[in-house]
Amino acid sequence: MVQISITYEGDLHCSLVHIPSGATVETDAPIDNHGRGESFSPTDMVAGALGACMSTLMGIKARDNNIDVTGTTINVYKEMTSVPVRKIGRLIVDILFPHSYSDTELTILKNAALTCLVMKSINPDIIVETTFRHS
Repeated sequence: MVQISITYEGDLHCSLVHIPSGATVETDAPIDNHGRGESFSPTDMVAGALGACMSTLMGIKARDNNIDVTGTTINVYKEMTSVPVRKIGRLIVDILFPHSYSDTELTILKNAALTCLVMKSINPDIIVETTFRHS
């Protein structure tokens, strides 16, 4: 079990500490929800976690299969909804590989991204659209 310690700093800011490593992250409420938007919002962290998880799982499968994915970039666009309540409504994930891959390699990478643990943890009411491209 991993411990993350969160301290409310006031004025809608939080500090998070990953206890095993000591790494820190700051959050702030977004401008459209009473904040100043000076850092990641908690829902931004969900979007970022999805992209990082997809990247990590692709990296694991790439390493296992001798596929070089170094330089792959993932952009996640988060769209909020307020119906019926304010929440994440849609995540658009754009994965850009630095070069093209064989059909077999691409299948391995796509399956890894689409079965990452964060993806499996996202509420099915949230629409997740994922595209895979190469430069």
